[in-house]
Amino acid sequence: MDIVSLFCGCGGLDLGLKKAGHKIIWANDFDEDSITTYKKNIAEKNEIVVCKSITEIPSTDIPDCDLVIGGFPCQGFSVANPYRHEKDKRNFLYEELLRIVKEKKPKYFLGENVQGITNLGGYETAEYKKNKIGKVFKMILNDFKKIGYNVEWKILNAADYGVPQLRKRMVMVGIRNDINLKFEFPKITHLPKEKNNQLNLNLKNNLKSYKTVGETIGDLPIEYSDKIPNHQGTRHKVKINGYLGNRHTDPEKPSPTIVGRGGGTGGPVILPHPSQKRRMTVREVARIQTFPDDFIFFGSNSSQYRQIGNAVPVDLGYILGMQLKKLEKQHNKIKDK
Repeated sequence: MDIVSLFCGCGGLDLGLKKAGHKIIWANDFDEDSITTYKKNIAEKNEIVVCKSITEIPSTDIPDCDLVIGGFPCQGFSVANPYRHEKDKRNFLYEELLRIVKEKKPKYFLGENVQGITNLGGYETAEYKKNKIGKVFKMILNDFKKIGYNVEWKILNAADYGVPQLRKRMVMVGIRNDINLKFEFPKITHLPKEKNNQLNLNLKNNLKSYKTVGETIGDLPIEYSDKIPNHQGTRHKVKINGYLGNRHTDPEKPSPTIVGRGGGTGGPVILPHPSQKRRMTVREVARIQTFPDDFIFFGSNSSQYRQIGNAVPVDLGYILGMQLKKLEKQHNKIKDK
């Protein structure tokens, strides 16, 4: 499918979708470092990449496409932000995704955000609470329904799909009403080791155990190295005290969520290395986000950490891309009848 990518960042989702066989024809973000990283690693000659606020871009400047994707900025929604509020101005950048979808009328759209978006503003009724749909999320779903899209959504944990990270995100897929199909979310492929061992004994399932931090970054040297791209880090010392970003990283388990920022306007929260001798390097958190080692990040160290923390894991993007291919295949079969 031909894809328009809004809020593309450094391109984790885009790279995963391209690996699944899709084509990015137009991408946009307002962050210069992210766009530099994107252009150097992902963009092809015929792909348009625009560094500008989407609020300043009319839909007439954006090409027609099959799919619009948008991991709209989530700092205002994030549970990692103790100051989050439903009226946070960053929350309403989803309206730009809504605007582009409404005016371009693609067959499908895909939106991604933190799970906190689903309960923001509280619940109006017991039924909405049961279905975990808060006031703000209800508004978002209704807005897309009004412009002619049926929306399926689910909270996905990246660790359930082979990403070495406990990262829960809301993923929603909208399908234009005239297509009359339903998106099937991918089935999980991994489980926690202890749970998987028990299930294997009882059910002989084919699920794998969660990937761990140790097996993901264990081959990288403790010392910073210029010979390994982006294997540099921060001077911020390790202080294990139980708070966010200051908890021991267990090498035998998946990583906690890699985040782009801390609370409010603070810099990125960088997890301690399992050795506790330093924080993780840019390359190590990139591996945890399943970026390949030949994917090079640009900008300051702080900017690189932020780009990675804000990205969708590449491997999860690939899995979603394969499901979207199945959806498009269904649609083509219907058209050919």
